[in-house]
Amino acid sequence: MGGGVSGDGARTGATSGRTVSGRARSGGAASDGAVSDAGTVARGARAEDAAGKDPTREAWQVAAAVLDPELPVLTIADLGVLRDVRVDHTGRVEVVITPTYSGCPAMDAIRADIRAALVGHGFGDVTVTTVLSPPWTTDWISEAGRTALREYGIAPPARRGGPVLVPLTVRCPRCGSTDTRQVSRFGSTACKSLRACNACLEPFEHVRTL
Repeated sequence: MGGGVSGDGARTGATSGRTVSGRARSGGAASDGAVSDAGTVARGARAEDAAGKDPTREAWQVAAAVLDPELPVLTIADLGVLRDVRVDHTGRVEVVITPTYSGCPAMDAIRADIRAALVGHGFGDVTVTTVLSPPWTTDWISEAGRTALREYGIAPPARRGGPVLVPLTVRCPRCGSTDTRQVSRFGSTACKSLRACNACLEPFEHVRTL
């Protein structure tokens, strides 16, 4: 999973110079290196092309549309994993991502999907950098992402901002009942638990609040 700027994680549409970012980059970074294609670098090197497109915005939109392999109803932008996208004057793209937790097995697939998507859109030199600090939190999941989870039958996590609340129950995403119980602390992935509804008798997964 890889499961918010306060609350919503990465945001599309915000530009600052040559960077479109969901959060300011901080902490240590580990780069997985660059993937280059000499035949397409010339096309990728575009400050403002003839059609008037902003390459940074375009690169952000392409990266933001990549789906999370473990929660395919969420893009990595809605999940809050996508932190930053930069395009320099040569057309080189750097994408900054933060895993939902250290060691998340989905990150290799996400990095590969980001590179493939950007190269497929004419960006020939792509680097994906992993940043662990600040750590990802479920507060970074966007409102659109929370709605998508609920409609998919997965209970979204509670928000951690403000007073610390002790959740007594989790609302069933299928019938809305609060009469639910935890069946297993872990579901199909480490960041989800398995629950069941006593009202509609349906099982469901819950993204745990982190």
